[in-house]
Amino acid sequence: MRDWFKSGSPWIWLTAGAVAAAVLAVAGVLSLTALRGLGHFWPKQVVETTFQERDGSTIGLIGEIREREEVAVRRLREAGFVITGNDAFAERVLMKMGNKDVTGVDFRWFPVPLLGKVNYPKDLITVERREWGNFYGHLVSVQEDGKVVASGEAAWPEVKARVARASALFKQTLSVEKHDIGKVNYEIEKLRLQARGLELQGKLTEERKAEFNAQRDSLNAQFAVLQERIGILRKEIARDTLKARVMDGKEVEIKLAQVADIYRANDMGLFEKLGHYAGKLAEFVSDDPREANTEGGIFPAIFGTVMMVLLMAALVTPLGVMAAIYMREYAKQGPLIRVIRISVNNLAGVPSIVYGVFGLGFFVYFLGGNIDQLFFPEALPAPTFGSPGILWASLTLALLTLPVVIVSTEEGLARVPRSVREGSLALGATKAETLWRTVLPMTGPAMMTGLILAIARAAGEVAPLMLVGVVKLAPTLPLDGFFPYLHLERKFMHLGFHIYDVGFQSPNVEAARPLVYATALLLVIVIVVLNLAAIRLRNSMREKYRGMETV
Repeated sequence: MRDWFKSGSPWIWLTAGAVAAAVLAVAGVLSLTALRGLGHFWPKQVVETTFQERDGSTIGLIGEIREREEVAVRRLREAGFVITGNDAFAERVLMKMGNKDVTGVDFRWFPVPLLGKVNYPKDLITVERREWGNFYGHLVSVQEDGKVVASGEAAWPEVKARVARASALFKQTLSVEKHDIGKVNYEIEKLRLQARGLELQGKLTEERKAEFNAQRDSLNAQFAVLQERIGILRKEIARDTLKARVMDGKEVEIKLAQVADIYRANDMGLFEKLGHYAGKLAEFVSDDPREANTEGGIFPAIFGTVMMVLLMAALVTPLGVMAAIYMREYAKQGPLIRVIRISVNNLAGVPSIVYGVFGLGFFVYFLGGNIDQLFFPEALPAPTFGSPGILWASLTLALLTLPVVIVSTEEGLARVPRSVREGSLALGATKAETLWRTVLPMTGPAMMTGLILAIARAAGEVAPLMLVGVVKLAPTLPLDGFFPYLHLERKFMHLGFHIYDVGFQSPNVEAARPLVYATALLLVIVIVVLNLAAIRLRNSMREKYRGMETV
């Protein structure tokens, strides 16, 4: 046994066990996240039953059963429920009732012993609305301008066709508002800034005023035409309604303009459910959020996260590489450089929120405020760069990850054999040529390693971003079709902040919980994809210069 311990085998097995435990833990977390998040998009069966209230009255229930758990019967009796029998525990279910505009609540726990017979009628409809969440009920009729066009079983194919029509008109209206009217508003604001700039310079003549007024009148005429077009579209959307019967027998009218989707989960086959599931996943990654970010998609958050990471990488890589080159290749190795290296290493341990406070004070207020004074005086007092935006967020995270890139690059430079440098110099190359053509290419894998670590950390940071640019809901993306196309001053959405907002700031926690898991899984996938791209580039560079490393 003593010889076995001396051989080091126990420590090898212990290390392997620790690695295996860590891998299993990561796999377990990812599996739980995927199960909870991806399961949210599967069409769930809608139940119809009854429930006995505390006062003995019986009410009807329609909704989705989301969770089950056991609870002490004593607690239920203390809450006023009449539970018969001698069992110590009873099951209760969390039901999503929807119909918030009718009942005032979306989710509620119900003790199973007080539920009546549970049925799954095939004619129950699930209506996903753009406001007020889901609606559950029995479809009664479809109406056009207040007149019934179909009722009973004939109403189902009719309502599906009209919902598709209303959705197409809604997307058309949204396109006119975001693109056509957005372009007119952009041109009007551009004219205002030009006029204000000439006014500040004392060059706004009457002739120029008349020219600006003529252009503004033309744009206002275009705006009026577009507004009229939107009015026609909205009138077309508003013509159709459906009438459905809810759990208490009351009939409720819903405008199809507010319907995002409608389906019968209880009447779906396997392939219909798979198609519905694929559509909802596509909607999740491609649509804008709605209903306080608890429904719809998260495309703006995905776009903002990827764009911020790419900007951060473009900023931190040259800064970190140049700093490492200076300290390793040009600076005299002495006490000052040693102090700088210690300081760089210590910066890696500074809390990220401190970087956020620095970014807000220096980048936003000082640097951005001065940029506004020098280059955008016509827009003042409204700030352009003097407010949080994606540029300042990227710069803040570049500073946060700068020590990682510097240290990795320095280690890569130190691993380049001295004989390679001497051979290049002996062939007549200058020090700069040796560095640029020989040393830096060989250091590429180390630089990419630093960049990979920087991306992994920056993509998941949230605290500093809350101060320097991230918002709950951004009206426009930082990249669009208007000059200069890339708007670095704009605020943006971020997957990490979206998780925080939906999970902790949502008014409807139960509805938001599955989206927290789904968004967290998507954030992990985005980080993995970005890292894999960098790792692939690093590996190709490593293979290219493998022979030179052994010289």
